[in-house]
Amino acid sequence: MRTRPRILFYSAAGRPVPDFVTHWMEGKDQSLLPVHDPLELEQMVLRALPSLVLVDADATGALGLELCRRLKADPYSAIAPLVAVTARHVTERVMEWFGAGADEVVTPLFESTEQAGRLDALLTRAARDVAVNPSTRLPGTTEIEREIRSRMEDGERFAVCYADLDHFKEYNDRYSYYDGDRVIYLVSRILHDVVKGMAERQGFVGHIGGDDFIFIIPVGEISAVCTETLSVFDTLIPFQYNEQDRRAGYYFGKDRRGQLHRVPLMTLSIGIVTNEYRRFAHPAQVSELATEMKSYAKTQPGSVFVVDRRHDPEPGAAEPNARLSARSSE
Repeated sequence: MRTRPRILFYSAAGRPVPDFVTHWMEGKDQSLLPVHDPLELEQMVLRALPSLVLVDADATGALGLELCRRLKADPYSAIAPLVAVTARHVTERVMEWFGAGADEVVTPLFESTEQAGRLDALLTRAARDVAVNPSTRLPGTTEIEREIRSRMEDGERFAVCYADLDHFKEYNDRYSYYDGDRVIYLVSRILHDVVKGMAERQGFVGHIGGDDFIFIIPVGEISAVCTETLSVFDTLIPFQYNEQDRRAGYYFGKDRRGQLHRVPLMTLSIGIVTNEYRRFAHPAQVSELATEMKSYAKTQPGSVFVVDRRHDPEPGAAEPNARLSARSSE
């Protein structure tokens, strides 16, 4: 059973929830939980992020400000949007709350409809921020699943392309995690610029995490977009190495057993699944097949994209093993 999103309200015992909050909550799939102990609230936030933290600024005073500072100092709890609610508009107090890290301060200066609108806007922004990958600012797994589901429901013919770097771990070991992060960002820009440049509004680019990316394009754009992506990648990636490694086209690194072996420059593998010949009931099915195709692509030399051309099998028939692969220009 899905747990309803929670909104935590920190105030002194016996203090009622403000009327505008009560009205704002009507019709929302949210539960409001009053909390009177700041330490208890802090632990609740750390155990499970709420969708919103409301703080009664008038009743909690310095304790509320200190709670706000602690929540915003922790990278995990800082994600939860925090709103200070006050029945008095005093500029110095408002600025004090913003200085402590509050995401919004709601005062009587705003009419009730505007107060509700500010809370709605904050929830929307917070959901969007959580849904993106912090290192690339690309949509994360939640948005990727939502995009796949939307295209399935709209009956679109689409291709889900799973891109993964080859020899990235060895690169991190030889250079640094800082250089690795630069490579991740470079790949994100290549994918974004090529997909959006060629597929425009029909293109979507997401970042699963690490060196794993997803992009979604119309079926008819597969060859053009993937060929261009791999061409740009193969042109730019050598410049992420020092001159010696770039000229040689490889370097020597240690495997897990500590043995030296020759490591080629990074390449990009793309596994692609479409609904051209298959019908999917859930995004998880698409993800599973895309992962399978990506793994198959990584067995091929160089930068390559591999498309799943298999059809849904007829009842009682074995599934055909037909795949089409294309390699970047060499």
